[in-house]
Amino acid sequence: MFKIIGVLLGYYFLGIFGAFVGYLVGSFIDRYRAYGMGAINPLTNAHRQTVFIETVFILMGKLAKADGHISQDEIDHVENFMQKLGMSSDHRQLAIALFKQGASPDFDVESKLKEFMAVCGHTNSLKQMLLIYLIVMALSDGVLDAAEEGLLKDFALHLGYDQSAFQQLLRMVINQSHFAGGQATSATALDDAYKALGVSKESSNQEIKRAYRKLMSQYHPDKLMGQGVPEDMISMATAQTQEVQAAYDLIKKSRNM
Repeated sequence: MFKIIGVLLGYYFLGIFGAFVGYLVGSFIDRYRAYGMGAINPLTNAHRQTVFIETVFILMGKLAKADGHISQDEIDHVENFMQKLGMSSDHRQLAIALFKQGASPDFDVESKLKEFMAVCGHTNSLKQMLLIYLIVMALSDGVLDAAEEGLLKDFALHLGYDQSAFQQLLRMVINQSHFAGGQATSATALDDAYKALGVSKESSNQEIKRAYRKLMSQYHPDKLMGQGVPEDMISMATAQTQEVQAAYDLIKKSRNM
């Protein structure tokens, strides 16, 4: 929208040159409104993508080793994750090296989190998507033990989440996972559906619609790629979208919305 306004104002005051300048200024404003301060310059996308994916695999390694050993389910999850990314052999080897680096007891992930915050911390949703990927990883063996939850809390703190915000996100992702594949998998599906959207049975229809739209916008592929999530990693967000949609459909059906 601001691109158009910029072109019109620029042309009115300065002619063709002004229209060009107005287009550039308007583009920066549009990107700021859509993606946040960190994504204003699209030329930094490649760097954000590199830091994002490095941080994902390093923290996955740290998280997998949180309970003292790496389970086969966790290994399978990472293998499946890399397969979904369509990684080349060289890139798979790099990802495995990053995973092992994070899993090493001597490796301090704090420096990597600081780098992530410096590069990605001012871009909307990147911090949340990182946490979501890690929560999904922690849930891959069907159990979220105390050591894993404690480490996730520590990651969240470094990313600027307080305990309340982290717990709400954790509940949402756990309950979204109950709708894996777009199907309800729990006997308490309706209760889970409300928690998956971050609302309650007492919420109004309008509040539920607003929460649903916010989540669907958050997981939108164009928005995520615009902020620096690598294109190959969008499939994970697509899976979350399907889970949110299934939860919302169940609530709509129960309320005749």
